[in-house]
Amino acid sequence: MAPEWSYTGAMAVALSIKDVPDSLARALKQRAARNHRSIQGELMHILEQAVAEKPFDVKGLLKALDRHKVPRTKNESTAWIREMRDTR
Repeated sequence: MAPEWSYTGAMAVALSIKDVPDSLARALKQRAARNHRSIQGELMHILEQAVAEKPFDVKGLLKALDRHKVPRTKNESTAWIREMRDTR
């Protein structure tokens, strides 16, 4: 009979990172200390943030477009292209 954990995923996976530069290891240790976590806890937090699905932020995108004056309509695009062309 096979162990139960091999089928249910109940046992955690152990990951290993090899050849970590000293400067990176020091920075990770400092970051963990600032966040009151162990290095293991900090790595888990970083991984969770990296793989978490983030909702698409439409309002944020529109604000960014406004800041950069990106055209939204065909007429705005045409004017923008002409302006960019003529200023060179």
